[in-house]
Amino acid sequence: MALLEIKGLQKAFKDVKAVDGVDLSIEAQEIYGILGPNGAGKSTTIGCLLGLIPYDSGKVVFENGAEIKKWSKNIGYVPQDLAIYPDLTAKENVRFFCSLYGFKGVELKQKVNKALELVGLEDVADKKSGEFSGGMKRRLNLACGIARSPKLIIMGEPTVGIDPQSRNRILENVKALNEAGATILYTTHYMPEVEEICSKVTIIDHGKVIATGTKADIIGQLGNDTELTLDFGEDADLSGFANAAVSMVSVHGVKTDGGKCVIKHSEDSELLEKLMNTAHKCGLRVRSISEQEASLEEVFLDLTGKALRDKK
Repeated sequence: MALLEIKGLQKAFKDVKAVDGVDLSIEAQEIYGILGPNGAGKSTTIGCLLGLIPYDSGKVVFENGAEIKKWSKNIGYVPQDLAIYPDLTAKENVRFFCSLYGFKGVELKQKVNKALELVGLEDVADKKSGEFSGGMKRRLNLACGIARSPKLIIMGEPTVGIDPQSRNRILENVKALNEAGATILYTTHYMPEVEEICSKVTIIDHGKVIATGTKADIIGQLGNDTELTLDFGEDADLSGFANAAVSMVSVHGVKTDGGKCVIKHSEDSELLEKLMNTAHKCGLRVRSISEQEASLEEVFLDLTGKALRDKK
C-alpha cells in the first residue's frame, strides 16, 4: 500500500517549469531515493508535497487518501539548510521541535534522550549547538526532525559538507529508523549513499522524472553493460579471441589493451564459460579475471549530462 502518491505534479515560477508532471509512488517502510543535479526540481517537489509551496496542478495524497493538512503530523522533515538554534543546547533544540507536536513531561524527555542517543550526541546534550562541528550540527538537525517518531521522514541532502564519520553515522541512523518502521524519502546527489541505503530510486532532471526503479532496473532499462576483463599477459595475441568474442550473443563491445581484453556485456550466466572455451581453442591462458558492474553514477551522468550545474 502506498504511503505517498504524487500524480502529475506541476509547478512553474514565471516561465520556468520547476516541476513538470512528476509521478511518484512510495510504499510504506521503504527507503526511497530522489536523485537529481542542481536545479533538477527536487527541492520544489519536496516543498509541494509538504504544503510549503502551492503547486499549479496535480495531486499529492498520503495514506488512505489523506491530504497534507490532515496528515502533516505524521511527517518528519530534515531540511538541507540547518534548522537548529545556535544559542540553545542540543537537548533544548530537540525538546523545542518535539514539543511543537504536543509532547510533554516524561514522554517528551524520553523522546529527546532517545533521539540524541540515536545520533550519538547524548554526551554533549547540554552543550550549545553553536559550538558544534559541521557533522555534529547535521546529526542534531536529524535528531530534531525524527524525535517524535514520524511515519514518513523526508531528508534533504542530510550529509552535505560533513566528515566521513558523521556521514556514516547518519546513514546508519537512516537504516535504523527504517528498520523501526519509518518510511524514508531521501533526496541527494551522492550516488554511493543511494546505492547503499535505497530500495528504489527516481532520477529527476529539468522537473521531469527520467527514470524510476531499483538500481538494477534502471541500469537494465538503459542498457548499461557490465565490463568483464580477461588478462592474458602482455605478449598474448588476442586478435582471434577478440573476433570470436564479438560474435557472442550477449556481448555488446570488445576492446583489447596490451594483453587484456575488455568485454562489455549484458547479463549472461554462460558467457564466462564460452569465453574460457574460446581462449583454450585459441591457445591462450587466462591469468586473471575481473568484472565491474555499471554504476548508478554512470547511469546518472548518461541521463543528466556531464556539464556543470552551478546553483543560481
